[in-house]
This record gives sequence, structure tokens and C-alpha cells, in this order.
Amino acid sequence: MTLRKTGISMLLVTCLLASGCANNGGKATNNTGQPPDTEQNSSGTVQTGDGTEQTTPPGGNKGSSSGNGSGDGTAEKPPVTPVSDTIKKELAAMTLDEKLGEMLIAGIEGNTPNEQTKRMIEKQHVGGIIFYKENVTDPKGVVAYVNQLKTWNQGNAAPLFISVDEEGGRVSRLPGLAALPSGHEVGKVNDRSYAMQIGSFLGEAGSSMGFNMDYAPVLDINSNPNNPVIGDRAYGATAKLVTAMGINVMKGIESTGVIPVVKHFPGHGDTAVDSHLELPIVKKSLKQLQAFEWLPFKEAIKEGADVVMIAHILFPKLDPIYPASLSRTVITDELRGTLGFKGVIITDDLTMGAIAKNYGMDEAAVRTIKAGSDILLVAHGYDNVDNILAALKKSIKSGDITEKRIDESVVRILQLKEKYHLTEGTAVETPNLTNLNAAIRKAIASHK
Repeated sequence: MTLRKTGISMLLVTCLLASGCANNGGKATNNTGQPPDTEQNSSGTVQTGDGTEQTTPPGGNKGSSSGNGSGDGTAEKPPVTPVSDTIKKELAAMTLDEKLGEMLIAGIEGNTPNEQTKRMIEKQHVGGIIFYKENVTDPKGVVAYVNQLKTWNQGNAAPLFISVDEEGGRVSRLPGLAALPSGHEVGKVNDRSYAMQIGSFLGEAGSSMGFNMDYAPVLDINSNPNNPVIGDRAYGATAKLVTAMGINVMKGIESTGVIPVVKHFPGHGDTAVDSHLELPIVKKSLKQLQAFEWLPFKEAIKEGADVVMIAHILFPKLDPIYPASLSRTVITDELRGTLGFKGVIITDDLTMGAIAKNYGMDEAAVRTIKAGSDILLVAHGYDNVDNILAALKKSIKSGDITEKRIDESVVRILQLKEKYHLTEGTAVETPNLTNLNAAIRKAIASHK
């Protein structure tokens, strides 16, 4: 990657030192540390085991609690690995505003560059941008927008993550691209080389338009027929099938130089509530999750997954107060500790109903960093970016979050950008998708 001050060479560096998606759109009464028996009703309130409703959302208790380890804002403890001198120098040269900006991937409005987006990049130093279908018209328009983003970012500390939610099937954003199969369709073929080929198509298509990060593959297991959000996005209903297909799609994306983001840990397959709208609650025990939902993620980590997305789901037997995306138990103790993940952790979109309705984005932003997340996805609303950055600065000033904690995440982010050789130095040219589309159609036809 091309860095602002230190002239970093193109090296693959080891990931980090210690530190502990698809939609466009309660104070704890249990002092024993055991999760309450909770169910969510249609209004999004939580019904407790004694029949009373929690009018305060599950995250309303800001104090520490057995099982959530809210603590002092330092999410540490996985094994320490070396940080290169170039990364150390770059970190030392960054202001606090630059560090905080680096930890955000923000959404944009419209399909042409505008002053608000320019401000987010030049003044707020956001570390990345996410595109949705409403932000793209045709390949030429996408490339023009991406090149403008890269130009605006020239004076910043590190290249931008230019990201997109491109899974294939019904979650497809890229214009001019032949229809790619859904996860379910890939799983029906059940051919690892085909899965890798589909991943390479996803990566090549994104890369051709300037994208360097793709929120795929989905590693959720489609185990609940009432699931409104995963369904055919999953590769199948068994851990074995999802693991085999998902990891090969991941490798295919990776082979094109695009960063794959595996999602949605700890598992979104057994939910009956859409987290874009409300907060899902899954009552499975840690043992049950480890034996099923976590198997694809565990294997992906073994196979070198660089980025994991955390879901907005409450698992009361893991953490009775906070959903996975805000839970130190889930993020630091389990994902980093038990599963040994040393890469970058990104939240699902913080503007989704599961968070916005129950916790508030500002509180959630602070909480997720204290829990151990590295990147906050804020996919909608320029004002939300303003408010979240202000909340983070306030928390650092008060000592609720330490700058050391911020540095831990920024190092991981810089290492990831360096590993994938991200750069702003070369303009993207409008792609001719004829050959790629022909290859996609041929591959699909040969696996009917």
C-alpha cells in the first residue's frame, strides 16, 4: 500500500499485536451472571421470563456485568505478534482524528461524487467507503466515482477500502455483470473448484471497477426455514457444506487481490427476525454454537481469513446484555481468544434496526470498540458519521476508551491494507465485461 509519510514497501506483514450487510438499508435484572429467559415480540421489546417487559433495551445497562466484561475499554489478550517498523512509524505520524477515521467505513448518498463525501474523506479521514445499488449506475459511472474517491484521499495516511456487498444471487450490486448464482445454487452443485471459480468471478468483477473489499462469503448455516434474511444466501443447511463452499469462495475472491469479509459471526442462520429491522435473539448455548454455527468460521480462520463481520444478534447464554456486535465476551473472549482470530473485525451496519432501535448508534460505536471491534460500518447517513466520531472522541477524552486501544485496531487495519497492496496511485479504467460475463455464463451452464 502507498502510505502518506513513510513510503511503505509492498510487504506481506503478520497480523496483529494483542487486542483485546445486505440490506440497503434492559437493564439486566439477573445479577447471577446467568442469562434471563428472553423472547422478542413484534415491537422489538424484550419479554423476560417472569412476564415483564424490559422498557430499557438490553444494552441500557452501561455497567459491567458477569459475562460481558465491559471493563476499561481495552480489548486485549490474544497472542502478541510483531508489528513492522513501517507500520509503527505510520501510526506514530497519525493524529487522533486520522486514527478514528481509519476505523470507519461509511456509506454515501447518490451515484455521483458530492461535497459531503469529499468532507468525510478529506476532513474526517474515513478509512473506507461502501457502495450499494443506489450508488451505481453503470461501470463507467462507478469507475469515475471510485477514481474521485482515490483523488480526494491522496493526502490521507492510508488508501481507502473501496467496498461492496456482492455475494451473487439476490445480493448483487455491481452493474453490467452477468447474474452470478446465489449461495444456495453454489451449494447445490457442491463442487469446490466451482465455488472457487465463483469467488474469483466475484473478485474479478469488483476489482475491475476499483473495489478492493467484498462483504462475502456468507458462512451462516441455513438451519431455520423461518429465517427472513439469510435463506438462499447460505451455501446450505449443514456445517460441512457451508464450510467447503464458503472457504473456496473466500479463496477465489482472495486470489484476485480483493479482501473477502466472512460473515456473520457468531452465525445468523438460525434467526427468525431480520436484524435490519429488529434485534434477533438466539438462545443456543456456547457448546451448541461451537458444535454447529462456528464450524465454518473456525475453518475459515484456519485457512487465513483476514476479516470477520460480527452480527447484531443477542445470544443471552453468552452475554445477557449485549448483542454479539457489542459483546466483549463474543468478540474478544470467543472470536479472538477461543478461535484465535488475529485479523480485522468489522461490525455489521450500525444503522440497522437491531442497533439503532435498541442501543443507539453513538453508544453502540463506543461499546463495540470497547468489546474489541476494529472497523465500524456506518452504511447510511452522513450525520451518523459525524455523531459517531464525536462520541468516540468524547469517550477517549473521558478515559472510557484509551488511545492505546484505538492504536491496536489501527495497526490491524494498516497491516491489512499493506498485505493487499492497496494504493491510490493508479486510476481505474472502465472495464469491458464482455469476456468476464461470457466466462460466468459458461461456468454456470456447465454446472446445471
